[in-house]
Amino acid sequence: MSVSFFIARRYLFSKKSHNIINVISLISVVGITVASAAMVIVLSIFNGFGALVEDTFNAFDPDLKITPRTGKVFDYHTPEFEKALQVNGVLMISESLEENALFIFNDRQVPVLVKGVSEDFRLMTDMDKLLVSGSFRLREDVVDFVTLGTGLAQSLGARAGFVQPIEIYTPRRNVSANVALTNPLAAFTSASAQIGGTFLLSQPELDEQLGIIPIQLARELFDYETEITSLNLKLTPDASARRVRAEIQRIIGYNFRVETRFEQQREAYRMLQIEKWVTFLILSLILLIAVFNIVGSITMLIEEKKEDIKSLRNLGAPRQMILRVFLYHGWLISLLGAVSGIVLGTVVSLLQQHFGFLRLGGAPGAYIVEAYPIIVQFTDILMTFGIVSLISLFTVFYPVNSRIKN
Repeated sequence: MSVSFFIARRYLFSKKSHNIINVISLISVVGITVASAAMVIVLSIFNGFGALVEDTFNAFDPDLKITPRTGKVFDYHTPEFEKALQVNGVLMISESLEENALFIFNDRQVPVLVKGVSEDFRLMTDMDKLLVSGSFRLREDVVDFVTLGTGLAQSLGARAGFVQPIEIYTPRRNVSANVALTNPLAAFTSASAQIGGTFLLSQPELDEQLGIIPIQLARELFDYETEITSLNLKLTPDASARRVRAEIQRIIGYNFRVETRFEQQREAYRMLQIEKWVTFLILSLILLIAVFNIVGSITMLIEEKKEDIKSLRNLGAPRQMILRVFLYHGWLISLLGAVSGIVLGTVVSLLQQHFGFLRLGGAPGAYIVEAYPIIVQFTDILMTFGIVSLISLFTVFYPVNSRIKN
């Protein structure tokens, strides 16, 4: 153990002649402890929400999604697609046809986004995890079913199990304006579907507008034969999504967009990361304020220990050694606060992760989870310790260097 560190440690725990120095040092430790614990907890909460969002997307979004770069629909029954779908790693495919429509239920009319899907959609997604009520059904015998987002179901005043079907109206393609004016009903195609269930994706634009129906019904409504708006691919468990994506993109060309799950929800993931690191920056600024308390503590300590400094110089101690005494003292204060805060934050996070003491509130079933989701990651702990150490290093150095003269 170096002499400088030994003296700094003695100064940290010894009683000072001015009690205010002890008080300021204690305030510094408490401030850094609270800020460090808050960092660990907040980052862990964002990890939890990120995993929850990813889990929700994984239950609905396919491993790969193919869409046209220009136009709305395309026909994938081509030699290029036939070859692309034989790429090693592709397990199954599902067709999807999306278009705008009007839903009418009782006296309520709501414009919606209709998503027609093939039967393979059941195997490709985990809709049971997303269902709030009812069951996910497409077509049984001659009866078509529609699965509604929770917000859409509320707007329509509809629930799973209602006997009355939902009326679906879509404008006909290739109908002249004169026909539409003289006979408005001839300008629309209509059909009906029973309410199978309601789902919650926690994406307002989908929960409030999306209705899922069989693709056969969608093609009848929108007057398409084999065209689709997207082709969804499920991969084998051991397949690399990036590798398969690159291979399929090479085969079908760049007139089509091939997206992984992350790319399909790029904005949602990006927003979550921005919120996480903006919050981390705000907490770092709070930590910086807490560390500045150490400056006051060290400044007063240097004034109190002038006689000790003089004695060390008379014994031949160089300036660098005396400088290190007070640098170590400041860093020990920040280290004590950082370790205490990280331990406290980790313990609180683990307790919440396993027991869920902090609840989200609201009516039961209002949220996908009842308690705040939280996941502790070792990288966040290292990052918190690193930012505390870095801020302390630069904050403590200036006052010590300016106070200890040659």
